[in-house]
Amino acid sequence: MNSQPLWIEGITRSGKTTHLAKEFCHWLNQKHDSLQTISVPNFVPQNLASSLLILSANSDNCRKLADRLSLSIQGSYPIICKTPLGFITKEVTLFWPLLFEELTLKAHFPLLLRPETEQELALQLWRSHLEPAKIRLTETSESRFVRQTLDLLHLTGASGIPIEDIPYILKQGLLEGDRYNNSLNNPELSLELDWQLRGKLILKWHNWCLDKGLLTYGLIYTLYWRYLLPNPRYQQHLINRYQGVFADDVDDYPAITKNLFDFLLDNGIFGVFTYNYDGQVRLGLDADPQYLYKLASRCRVEVLPSRSGLVTDCGELLVKLATDPSEIINLPGYISSIQTISRAELFRKTAQLIIEAIKVNRATPEDIAIIAPGLDEIARYTLISIISNAGIPIQPLNEQRPLISYSIVRALLSLLGLVYPGVGRLILTDDVAQMLTVLSQQTIDKTQTLVPVIDPVRAGLIADYCYHIDPEYPKLLSIETFSRWDRLGHRATQAYRAICQWITDSKTLLQEKPLTTPVTILDRAIKRFVKIKSHMPYEQIAALRKLMEAAQHFWEVDRRLRQHNATPPSQRETLIKFIQLLRRGTITANPQPVCYLGKTPGFVTLATIFQYRSLRSSHRWQFWLDTSSILWEKGGASVLFGAPLFARGCPRKMLTPEDEFKADKARLGRILKDLLGRAEEKIILCHSDLSIKGTEQTGPLLTLVNSSLEFVEEWLGNEEKR
Repeated sequence: MNSQPLWIEGITRSGKTTHLAKEFCHWLNQKHDSLQTISVPNFVPQNLASSLLILSANSDNCRKLADRLSLSIQGSYPIICKTPLGFITKEVTLFWPLLFEELTLKAHFPLLLRPETEQELALQLWRSHLEPAKIRLTETSESRFVRQTLDLLHLTGASGIPIEDIPYILKQGLLEGDRYNNSLNNPELSLELDWQLRGKLILKWHNWCLDKGLLTYGLIYTLYWRYLLPNPRYQQHLINRYQGVFADDVDDYPAITKNLFDFLLDNGIFGVFTYNYDGQVRLGLDADPQYLYKLASRCRVEVLPSRSGLVTDCGELLVKLATDPSEIINLPGYISSIQTISRAELFRKTAQLIIEAIKVNRATPEDIAIIAPGLDEIARYTLISIISNAGIPIQPLNEQRPLISYSIVRALLSLLGLVYPGVGRLILTDDVAQMLTVLSQQTIDKTQTLVPVIDPVRAGLIADYCYHIDPEYPKLLSIETFSRWDRLGHRATQAYRAICQWITDSKTLLQEKPLTTPVTILDRAIKRFVKIKSHMPYEQIAALRKLMEAAQHFWEVDRRLRQHNATPPSQRETLIKFIQLLRRGTITANPQPVCYLGKTPGFVTLATIFQYRSLRSSHRWQFWLDTSSILWEKGGASVLFGAPLFARGCPRKMLTPEDEFKADKARLGRILKDLLGRAEEKIILCHSDLSIKGTEQTGPLLTLVNSSLEFVEEWLGNEEKR
């Protein structure tokens, strides 16, 4: 058996994961045969499978890789695949006693904070440092400042850099104070004050969290590389536990995973790693592909040949036209364009082209992906409405809508305000009207269709006449308060009285059991008023699940903090904070992908560039929306503040505009090649002269639009003539 680790590299869809699966099957079979030959006592096949560390870049790919590996060995062993963050989080939690002992922490079981709770608590902890007049942060820039500062802890943890070095790195890398302050919209905050303040705040947050047994993803990374991985007892456990490591797409792994891989390889553990030249999707978040690439020097390297396809035929040409448009060259026929003046017209023509292509059987819904550098609500709603109204299924990829955007969530929050005293200022008459409509829904026929018994008109009348506004004790009055209540109808009257009775019963419960949390009340309300068994859309069920998870987490953290607070806030203040947190849109519903048995139903995929590349899927046709937008070469939300400064190989110097220009061009080249590698037949460039703000679009891909033929004339033009 060849014990030298294997490094597999290649471009997108060159067969890297397939090669890894073959190596996995081959190694496992050889290991199994050798163990049987030497007659290992008490050997169980599952023990061999559990001794393998199998990693993939994200949760979607974990499921796919686990399925592929399980099929390669015909399901003979259980396969467990994790993301790097998932593995490290579990290790820190599992070996918390070692950290507890080394850091002399208080006796707390670690509690992981969600990002929205992390930001809220950090803002409260840092408030006294942000209030001085010399800073004068607006509400927006204050939130951005807090988020950016927390992201610095995440970046240093992922890179294996001590948090004490943060001020020094910021000082060296952000010397252009004017350019930085303009990005923050806060010219009053001097650069010197900024890097000193951020370093002070992060250190305070680090100590505060550990003192209370609270963890964030940034803290988890830091605890792992700084304390757990160097621990001899933990190292011995790793040696005894693992015989092999199989890591797919390591170009998207944080730098500290190389420390783990180096340790495993140093101790004779076999390894297989795959690397994508044109991947690096998480570069700018927590990945360090250049540092991980150094791992190849201690492996047997196999470079996979490029497969035939669009990226092989014209990948270099597109990158050249986009990054160095010295001349205009006609693009091949499989790259065409839709060109309009307004963005609204672009959406209509793009949707109509997709509908027409499917109707004439040139493509199926699952053949098509719409990819955009950023999807605003107008684009998302317009495309989904037009395409779905034509009877064609379309599904946004990893849609994250704020919980507060769901009417059922708003109704339940209004209900909480009527049960608990002191929340009346947050409940408006219109909120009560919507609550009555949503909570009175009942099934009226065999199809289990939900219809509100109290329709919006009746709900508005009841709210106007029967809702008693009071900051401390808002309440619903008797239906007879409305002089013409007899006009409401028997069913609506009974439904209203049932809601009022439930509120009264819940108040009685609170009097009998004052420690009852809003989580219990929400659970009772969902069981009473929400008809889960009916045909409720999946996204609403996911929103309810997320609401309960968020509420349970919020009060779990609150319970932990009360143990360290001599004067804890009242339950009313805690409830108000929770409702305000939801209303700011901080918490989103992010349902887990649905796993289908058998054939997956076909639908048109709608995604941002980052989402689509992370999925690592492919389609026959790709529609590149807003092709001439400048966002195609910008990292946007997929690049954290200061991320280039914290790469392990980054020189500690100021980032110049030239550095940013080179990084943008390199990112654009990878995006183009990666997307081309995931297209099998056609690329349609969707361009509008004007952006959503009404300004002219002159992004780097405008050259591609000008070099292509208009695809719309071939389809819609002939259709209109007919």
